[in-house]
Amino acid sequence: MNNYIKRFFLLVIVVLAANIAKAQSGYDYAQYDLGLGLDFNKPYTDAQTITGTRSGRLMFNYNASPFVNYIIEVQTGTLRGGDSVLTTSGRQFTNSYTALMMRGQLQLGEIIDYSQGGMSNAFKNLYFSSGIGFIYNHITEINRASVKVPGFYTPGENNSKQLVIPVRIGYEFKFYNKYGEPGFKIDMGYQNNFVLGDGLDGFTAGKQKDSYSQLSIGFKFAVGGVATYSKQISN
Repeated sequence: MNNYIKRFFLLVIVVLAANIAKAQSGYDYAQYDLGLGLDFNKPYTDAQTITGTRSGRLMFNYNASPFVNYIIEVQTGTLRGGDSVLTTSGRQFTNSYTALMMRGQLQLGEIIDYSQGGMSNAFKNLYFSSGIGFIYNHITEINRASVKVPGFYTPGENNSKQLVIPVRIGYEFKFYNKYGEPGFKIDMGYQNNFVLGDGLDGFTAGKQKDSYSQLSIGFKFAVGGVATYSKQISN
């Protein structure tokens, strides 16, 4: 009798262990990601024309869940606008900037049921993000005087540091390893950065604050800190 009881409990333990192992498949994820990205920028400033430029970013993610992320990023590149000859103000600038930003990011997979697949599964990686940061402006080229309006001159600072509020919408393509964990991600997004100041272009003019928008693509790699999620991630 004791042998039957022992075999029964052994069978229960084996079944439970198999179920637990099966339940974890597709539920684990890395808590930390490292990434890099390329941005295509447009500044909205006191200059009368807009010039597209590029910048790069480095990112570190802490993933509270597969769909709730806290991001620290460093951007560096150039912003450019204006025309010293063709515009009435004569304003033209080049800003070699560096920005440090911290964002929270919520993907729809955290709040919707995507277990049945279909459209909800397709939308689970759509995200919204915002936060706060600092931008360090270093004006390397600038024209302050107008050639069309004699005596017209725009003052300003060549170097400044200001607060910035990033607001971002995007989509994260997740690629899973053999355990169903997101190991590699491609991040595509649109970000508008609202500067709480007037130093992005080096000109002190007008009533509106400066801002710049970005279309970006980024690549993220899982680097460790495995955690378990309550729902299957890959579906």
